[in-house]
Parts: sequence; C-alpha cells; structure tokens
Amino acid sequence: MMSVETVDTLIVGGGLSGIYAAWLLSRKNTSFVVLEARERIGGRILCPGYQGFFSDLGPSWYWPAIHPKITHLIETLGLNSYPQFETGLGRFQRSDGAVQTVRGYPMEPPSRRLFGGMHSLIRKLRKGIPENAVRCNHPVCDIEKTVGGILVSVGELEKPPWARFRANQLILALPPRLAAATILFTPELSHQLTQAMLKIGTWMAGQAKFSAIYDEPFWRQTGLSGQAFSERGPLGEIHDGSNHDKGPFGLTGFVGIPAAQRNQTATLTDAIMAQLAVIFGAQAARPTAFFYQDWARERFTATTFDQPPMYTHPQYHVPAGRSAIWDGTCHFAGTETADVQGGYLEGALGAAERAVMNIVG
Repeated sequence: MMSVETVDTLIVGGGLSGIYAAWLLSRKNTSFVVLEARERIGGRILCPGYQGFFSDLGPSWYWPAIHPKITHLIETLGLNSYPQFETGLGRFQRSDGAVQTVRGYPMEPPSRRLFGGMHSLIRKLRKGIPENAVRCNHPVCDIEKTVGGILVSVGELEKPPWARFRANQLILALPPRLAAATILFTPELSHQLTQAMLKIGTWMAGQAKFSAIYDEPFWRQTGLSGQAFSERGPLGEIHDGSNHDKGPFGLTGFVGIPAAQRNQTATLTDAIMAQLAVIFGAQAARPTAFFYQDWARERFTATTFDQPPMYTHPQYHVPAGRSAIWDGTCHFAGTETADVQGGYLEGALGAAERAVMNIVG
C-alpha cells in the first residue's frame, strides 16, 4: 500500500503565488510541500536565456506607482530593476500592411523590468524555501476532504496515483478555471462554485509571446523606441525587450491572432520575421536568437475554455465570493483570485498573502 506523506499545509501550484506562499510559510513554524505539475517552477514566468540575458515570455513588467507589494519584495530580496526603454518614435501598421511612424506611447505609470528576467524573482524566493519542500513533476489530479484532513493524489485521473499527501490546510495556487477543469474534488464542489471557477478566465492563457534577440539595437539608432502596433498581424503589439544599457538587445511582444489559428509554428515564425522586417527593416528578420511561447498550448496553464482571446483585462475576484471552502481548510490563491490587481504579479502576491494569513495569521 502506498505511503502517504503528511504535512501541515499543501500548496498546489509552483507559480509566483505558490512559491511566494511557500516563502512566507518558511518563516513560520509549520511544515509544507509545494506540488508543481511542470518540471520547473515559475508557472507563467518563463525566461529563456541567451548570453546571460533572459527574455520574459510571460510577465515582463511591474509598475512601482501602483504595485507596492512587488516593489517592496524586489527591494527586500535585493533584486535590481531598470526602466522599460520607450525613448523615440513608434510604428503603426494598418490592416492593409502599410507602416507609418507615429509618436511613442510611453506606459503610464512608468514600468520597470528585472535584471535576469522575472524568473530572478522566483529563483531568489526559492533560495528561502527548504530544498525538499518543492516537488516538480507532481500534477495533482484528486483532492479529497476526509475526517483526517485533506488527501491529495498526484498523477492522472482514473489511474493509480504516483504519490499521495495529507495536510490540515491546502492552498490552491493555480488558476481557478484550471483547477475546476483538471482536478477531481471530493466531496463534489457545488455547481455554483464550479461554474464561478470556470468563468474566471486565466490571464495570458490564450496568448502567445515572442522575443527576438540582436547584437545591435538598430531601431534605436534610427530614432525608434521599438514600440509598434499592428492591425494586420501576426504580431499585434511590440516593445523593446532589451537588456538595460548593454547587449544583447531585443524586440518582444504579443501575437495578435487567436489561439485556434496558431497551430503552424514554423509558418507563424516566418510570418513574424517578415512582419518585423516590414516594420523595423531587413535587420529585424535576422535575430541571433528567437524565442516563442504559446500559452494556449500549455496544458498546465490553459484549458479549451481559454482559446478565445481576451480583449480587455478582466475584473478578477475570488470565485463565488469565497476565498476559502471546506470549513476554511482549502484556500484560493493565484493572481486570478486577488482582491486587487488580479492578473498581475502584484495580484499573485496579494492572493498568496491572504491565503497564508488565513492559515497561520
């Protein structure tokens, strides 16, 4: 018979919210384990490296003027940041493909990026968590409320579990829609709660992002900021995605076509290169490195409900007005459940703080 590992608190999900919750719990006299489905931690924070520079294929920015939690955490951890480069003119591509130079549209309030990419935040938090407390390649498939606590099974539904854990408290640090669509809850969650969880769209889950790396910032040398918007596509939004004041330099941004039309990656890459050349010149089609991430194809981020694109930022909140269920033993975290700044890194921190405070005060 399979042994069951017992801890005070289980955290399901090793993205920013889950890792931050673990970091907070590590400062309390309590035991915990983080169960992460992927082979890496970070969730939607993904930063492939090239020559010591790390491109953000997930969240890239934070805004100090409106994001006090992450600003304070970055300072506490001793991480360094730099302002998003926005000096110069922008480019605009009409639906007929014609391109014109326009005035730039600097972000307001100003945004900043982290040296080492946003994953530097995850790496630094991880150093403050006990080594054996984070278990990658541990997809949770079943969560059961029992007399002796919460029993969690790892593996695939309708197959023998790979591992089992028991805890007094559980933090669901993953998107509510993903939890409702992929985890079997016993006793069964109410129809109202399940529907509320499924209706909360997962931020970035329908999006795809690229990063093209160059040795020289040729767009800057011609007075361009690297910012561009297109009605034609395949890219809809482009920004300067460079290191701060030295190479390598980069262009980054979002694919503007819906997820259902992004099934031919090679063809899409060719179209991206052709578009970059039209907007910024022939050099733009010859990057020294190129990264692409389609979050809609990530089974541990997106569900079939996330295929339609989001055109506006949702108003996020806890599902059905509940931050905890099962007599206060199962707590919602993750940025989609944040009370404020949901969908942002700031919201991920706030939701984690709320869950941890409800457990240990």
